[in-house]
Amino acid sequence: MKTSEAVASRIRELLKQKNMTQYGLCKKMAIHLNTLTNIMTAKNKSVNLNTIILVCRGLEVTVEHFFSDPIFESEELVIE
Repeated sequence: MKTSEAVASRIRELLKQKNMTQYGLCKKMAIHLNTLTNIMTAKNKSVNLNTIILVCRGLEVTVEHFFSDPIFESEELVIE
């Protein structure tokens, strides 16, 4: 799995846990829906830390919690 896919997967998981839509997250983050859609479809291959922090704030989780998922610990994770 590529890092962009892992990030998208983790956001999807947290959205489901929080019972939140992508649109709802965009409103909390104050970003365009297209930006989040590009992240969620892994079109954006290099999500920067600032964006991850905004996502975490919108989801009301810590950055540590976001990256604590085993998906980021896999030896098969492909760094793009």
